[in-house]
Amino acid sequence: MAGPMPEDPIVRNIVQMIRGAQLNRRQLLRGVAVGAAGAGTLGLASCSGGGGGGGADSLIWGNWTYYLDFDESTGSYGSLERFMEESGIKVDYVEDIDDNNTFYGKIKDQLKLGQHTGYDVITMTDWMNARLVQAEQIQEFDYANLPNVKANLVDAQWDALDVDPGRKFTVPWQLPASGWVWNTKEVPDGIKTLDDFLRPELKGKVVVLSEMRDTMGMVLAGLGYDPAGQWGDKEFDEALGWLDDGLKSGQIGNVKGNSYTQDLITGDALAAMAWTGDVIMLNVENDNQWTLEIPESGGMIAADSFTVPNGTSEEAKANAEEMINFYYDPEVMAEVADYVTFIPPVKGTQEAMKKVNPENADNPLIFPTDKDWEHLHSFRTLTAEEDKKYSTQFQNVLGL
Repeated sequence: MAGPMPEDPIVRNIVQMIRGAQLNRRQLLRGVAVGAAGAGTLGLASCSGGGGGGGADSLIWGNWTYYLDFDESTGSYGSLERFMEESGIKVDYVEDIDDNNTFYGKIKDQLKLGQHTGYDVITMTDWMNARLVQAEQIQEFDYANLPNVKANLVDAQWDALDVDPGRKFTVPWQLPASGWVWNTKEVPDGIKTLDDFLRPELKGKVVVLSEMRDTMGMVLAGLGYDPAGQWGDKEFDEALGWLDDGLKSGQIGNVKGNSYTQDLITGDALAAMAWTGDVIMLNVENDNQWTLEIPESGGMIAADSFTVPNGTSEEAKANAEEMINFYYDPEVMAEVADYVTFIPPVKGTQEAMKKVNPENADNPLIFPTDKDWEHLHSFRTLTAEEDKKYSTQFQNVLGL
């Protein structure tokens, strides 16, 4: 496990660039807290392989790295420690998810056999969760144990996963969103339409994301198509053509995952498709150099959601539901949102944030306005054949 990041910001940025290939968007730009959180994980985590899962008073939670409020002063996850104290349930918290496909590959055999996966509750992204729903590999939640979810889940998320209307099998944990970002000084007019990325003065200074659903979703929306709607090959080919033309002409200088933020810092990129949480952290550490907006045509929003795999015991499932209900208290979720800086799925979190961190209470990148919510799209669930075809076409255009 890595130690704390250097205090000096220049040294820290160099270290981050070196580590860039291994870091995902949830890890980047967390400064000292990143290293500390990584070390803190060991205090709660147990071996996730094998075994029959949590017992009557325990629970194994598999989550993304740096996706829970970490308290540097105590070296612990404050909200989780409080849940364990209040409930008497011991949570083995394991930061094992670093990629949806890789993590799914780790547990797919157990899922197919209905065996315990090594985790009682996990938080993969909804496009992957859709596969689990369709394969009937996860358990239906008992909403009698989830009164806070019934009361506080944001309206837009109840039917956001098209294969799970009413959230019977999935409960959102965090809502990563993406939009358009630009250097405020160098691009004073901003990026308001998809064609703005093609302005001559931005040639070679545009970066798009390597995650298909974010980039292609925003391109589809920019071309006038609803990413959550019934688009098909014709619309996808048109969007892919826009991307291909931009890359071949040199207008788009790079397609990147987590490391796109370094292009913004160095000035190699002046405009980009970006994740909202990253830009919040970038601006904190770099004097608010960038503006990010949800475009009028539409940005993308996903959900990393709780699911309980088949093979989890009834006792552990009930414990998971108690924990999920705990995190749907707005005051608890405000603590999480202040650290994670993605959009929280819990009504009332913005009001609660005024006590936790007033500076974040009015941040539209954490708390979208009503107008922003109207312009945040989900990416429709793809069939297995579509997923393979579109992913391959996307990767071919990227030259990967």
